[in-house]
Amino acid sequence: MVYMSRVMKRGFIFSGQLVRRYCAGEVAGFSFRYYGTRTAPQTTGMEYQDAVCTLNTLQTNASALEQVRRERGHPQLQLQAMQGFLERAGLTVEELDHLNIIHVTGTKGKGSTCAFTEQILRGYGFRTGFYSSPHLVQVRERIRINGQPIGKDLFTKYFWQVYGKLDETKDAHGGAMPAYFRFLTILAFHVFLQEKVDVAIIEVGIGGAYDCTNIIRRPWVCGISSLGIDHTQILGDTIEKIAWQKGGIFKLDVPAYTVKQQENALAVLKERAKEIKCPLWLCPELQDYKTEGEPLHLGLAGAHQCSNASLALQLSHSWLQRRSTTGSSSITGENTPGTQQAATIKLSPVMVKGLADTADTDWPGRTQTLKHGAVTYFLDGAHTMRSMQACVEWFKETAAQHESKANGPVARVLLFNATGERDSAAMLKLLVPCHFDFAVFCPNIAEAVTSGTADQQNFNVSVENMLTRCLDNERSWCLHHSKDDLQLLIEDSLSLVPQKKADTLVFPCILSALQWISQGRDSVLASSDKRVLKVKPSIMVKAAPLRSATEIHVLITGSLHLVGGALRHLDPVFSE
Repeated sequence: MVYMSRVMKRGFIFSGQLVRRYCAGEVAGFSFRYYGTRTAPQTTGMEYQDAVCTLNTLQTNASALEQVRRERGHPQLQLQAMQGFLERAGLTVEELDHLNIIHVTGTKGKGSTCAFTEQILRGYGFRTGFYSSPHLVQVRERIRINGQPIGKDLFTKYFWQVYGKLDETKDAHGGAMPAYFRFLTILAFHVFLQEKVDVAIIEVGIGGAYDCTNIIRRPWVCGISSLGIDHTQILGDTIEKIAWQKGGIFKLDVPAYTVKQQENALAVLKERAKEIKCPLWLCPELQDYKTEGEPLHLGLAGAHQCSNASLALQLSHSWLQRRSTTGSSSITGENTPGTQQAATIKLSPVMVKGLADTADTDWPGRTQTLKHGAVTYFLDGAHTMRSMQACVEWFKETAAQHESKANGPVARVLLFNATGERDSAAMLKLLVPCHFDFAVFCPNIAEAVTSGTADQQNFNVSVENMLTRCLDNERSWCLHHSKDDLQLLIEDSLSLVPQKKADTLVFPCILSALQWISQGRDSVLASSDKRVLKVKPSIMVKAAPLRSATEIHVLITGSLHLVGGALRHLDPVFSE
């Protein structure tokens, strides 16, 4: 095990309006110093980074945090507060009625469902808007027009339009400004209205009933992807409580669709639909759909994407039916409250193509594979137990396919981090059967010395806490491997695959972890202008198996923020 120095230095360096804070220490033989930036609102030179730095101040806005604390005991106040911020930004809920919204929630797969839906409707020639969270590398990824993140200039323009109005009115409202996610939701609505999209696909942030996106009054159709246990401090600690929250996006007479759920969860969704008087439809299995001769193929890997694709087909079909009736208030045959089995519609060539074209280039960081010379990265932002199980199944199958083509030994490396209230130990236990040679841990920090990375800065969690969490994760991993020698011998004798006891390391940032793992063998990482960080000789000795392996296979998982930080270094598209 490699332990972090417990002596951490903290301080502030003031430079004009820019506030820099740093934290120094030692992990895995690296000497490092973190820098983070916060910038006060600017009135001149409003470049993209200025906008993002100003946006970041909403992460730790004292009045906003106090407001959130007050509202937790009275969740209905959240939507009231959201309406107030919306109006201060110059928008009304009546205007949102004109956005022709598809509203999607769920625990696992809601983002992929939205991505499939957006691709299908764009294939029909509609101008699409897509709001999702979180972002992987740049915050503007959350707001997309026709499948592409809005440009930096457009983001900057609309950001200051919305921020300016809120800032001008804050004194009359006790200095209150919306918190980070609320602001981005308002900004997305503003962008979609200004850009005159034909359809706005809105992914819920957390939950549904009291999520700030639920200020939407009249969506055209709603969807609920697979449900599981997550965000228990906010949504509740049972599947029934979580289902109640998710069903909160149902609206009177608005068709809603869901996938196969746990029996208790589905029962709650049915009851919610009955209370709200909306028709709830159960999606068929993907293999039950008929096509016009073309084979059905999904651009996103993993068996778990089948239910997401089926939900997307129903959502897009329902929206298209509504559109074909020139915006009537309901869809013929679908406005009777109750729960029914949705029809296995015959898929058009556009739908088939839409499912196939929704690739990891459009929705990166989810079951994505990147091959860089001798190093292959398998990236999946799984961060719940169910999504991690799906990730493990995908990785086992996909990595085995790659290893079968290798001309020699392959070294397997896990790069992991998890944040918040999530049960890291339980997720790591699921990963043990993947038989890694190394388990590497690092915080969701792209690099120790930041440069133009305001999009990925998080001021809600201290560096000390992030590094402590990494050490806890490392200990959890080691505990899973702490079986006695006799037990290991028994398992080895019964298994065709010898049990591996992966060596572990903790690094101070994502870049240092990637550089150590790749050992200069990643053609993209090695050719970049990143500074090569030096480590102690004892740490380099550990890397001997990586240097001698024919190929290195790296699974990066546990957090979408970790995956995003890795993509910033691994994919040139994200370094622009």
